[in-house]
Amino acid sequence: MPEQTRLAFADLTLGELQGLMADWGCPPYRARQVYHGIYQRLAESFQGLTDLPQALRERLADSLLLPCLERLEEAASSDGKTRKALFRLADGQAIESVLMEHEGESRDWNTVCLSSQVGCAYACPFCATGQAGFVRDLRAGEMVEQYLFFARKVRVQHVVFMGMGEPLANYEEVLKGIGIFMEPAGLKLGARRITISTVGLAPQIRRLAQEQLQVGLAVSLHAPTDALRDTLAPVNRKYPLKELMAACRYYFETTRRRVTFEYALFVGINDSPREARALAQLLGEMPCHVNLIPGNPSAALRFRPSPRVRVAAFQQELQGLGLAATVRASRGLDIQAGCGQLRGQWQARQG
Repeated sequence: MPEQTRLAFADLTLGELQGLMADWGCPPYRARQVYHGIYQRLAESFQGLTDLPQALRERLADSLLLPCLERLEEAASSDGKTRKALFRLADGQAIESVLMEHEGESRDWNTVCLSSQVGCAYACPFCATGQAGFVRDLRAGEMVEQYLFFARKVRVQHVVFMGMGEPLANYEEVLKGIGIFMEPAGLKLGARRITISTVGLAPQIRRLAQEQLQVGLAVSLHAPTDALRDTLAPVNRKYPLKELMAACRYYFETTRRRVTFEYALFVGINDSPREARALAQLLGEMPCHVNLIPGNPSAALRFRPSPRVRVAAFQQELQGLGLAATVRASRGLDIQAGCGQLRGQWQARQG
């Protein structure tokens, strides 16, 4: 069957695969065998599913596309803790994913940062993806296969939807992908190991709360006032801070999951003690955590990452006012691991 007419295997839930294979005369357990082989044994092709009859393997390969992503480039940071991959999609578009290795006092773990769209419509001025504009949503399978690429190399314990695009603007496909991640017959990833990041789509935050999925929510805040956030995150003009904070409180009250606020720090823009005090006042008594991130270097020269001393001072100000705040180190700067940077370089080389 021509590639462009085949369904992508990773787009299918277990129920959908069972329905398809039932039409072929297969019992339900055969679909579970396929799911187990691809998602638990991490077979790279249907021919690797040797517990299936050869005729069925051939029919699967003829009917379903696996993989649906083509690796274009891959790079590792000098410290070996960050790996970035650039993938080509079936329509020729490109997306990025990042594997981050973490070390803890009691254990080490790996996180994959997934893209959910090709480009982004929200135009944050310091973000390479936002400045490149929006192309299209990703399908669930295009997200799942980003995970599989790295899971075949190392054990991956966590997934964060923090790559290219706005996950909550691609709500249905992101939720479908999460369902595939959580499927007990497949990847068996717990909801508490999955985090969705948003630039602040308040109605979708409320909708996500009602799903009762227990996934983590991270909000890219970056500013404590509407005047400043209108500049750093233009979506604030549609969903200002009062509406966004109400949605975040609703998420906590409904799920009992503490919200994380991401705050990228840029010199002279949002990193003064005054902004720290305004942030503490904004968040008030809400149970939450603040991740402080030195901003990535940007093509926009006015956005320069805050130096370590200013980041530390900002953190101390927040902690002194009772907020839980940690500094998240920028990862993979030597391999252009910031969102959209590697894709932008690849596109430039294509002319």
